[in-house]
Amino acid sequence: MDDAALLALGLAGYVRAVAEEVGVPPEGTEFEVADTTTAYLALPERPGPDLMLVWSGGHGWSVAVETRPSEPPVTVAHLDGPLVPPPEVVARFVADVLAGGPGRPEPSAPEPSAPEDRRALARELGGYAP
Repeated sequence: MDDAALLALGLAGYVRAVAEEVGVPPEGTEFEVADTTTAYLALPERPGPDLMLVWSGGHGWSVAVETRPSEPPVTVAHLDGPLVPPPEVVARFVADVLAGGPGRPEPSAPEPSAPEDRRALARELGGYAP
């Protein structure tokens, strides 16, 4: 199996595990392994703008305001730390942001200029593959 297939299996399992911890049903999730590796979780409705939890293979997890499809999302808070934190850490981050906790809108370290290391991502996510 090639790196892209292994990465897709691992990412699918990881997104499923995070969604369960956060309380997002499967139909509220999406992920993609293409030129970049990304995931999306629609956060539960609440007063105010619609929020989403997004992940990228270069930045990790962020909570962002959903915008029109033609506009980029507006990041509210970014989860610093490892690129693939345990699902319970992501759930705690989301709960803190939804409770009004302060958030850092950008990663503390800039996104690497090198392309994603798909082999390393596949290894990191491998434990979540079915």
